[in-house]
Amino acid sequence: MATQKYEVMLVYSMKNEEALTALKERFAALIEQNGTLTETKEWGKRILRYPIQKETEGYYVLHLFEAAPEFPAELNRVTGITDGVLRCLVTRQGE
Repeated sequence: MATQKYEVMLVYSMKNEEALTALKERFAALIEQNGTLTETKEWGKRILRYPIQKETEGYYVLHLFEAAPEFPAELNRVTGITDGVLRCLVTRQGE
């Protein structure tokens, strides 16, 4: 099966720093299980443009990866039901 290149921007809650580390490791591992994680860029703590779930700061992490076309939908689903993830945006990189 052909893989495609994707990037995912995850914005994590800053409420619990120990949970933040665990979440970063969890999603990096999930990507590696379902594809090839090529690069991770931690943008760090930033002020959100508008409050999300009553939070004004978030921790940004960008993952670049290759995976089967079905995986981004699953990644979106898992992040949507995980406490501590404020936002997730998966995009396919251009050819």
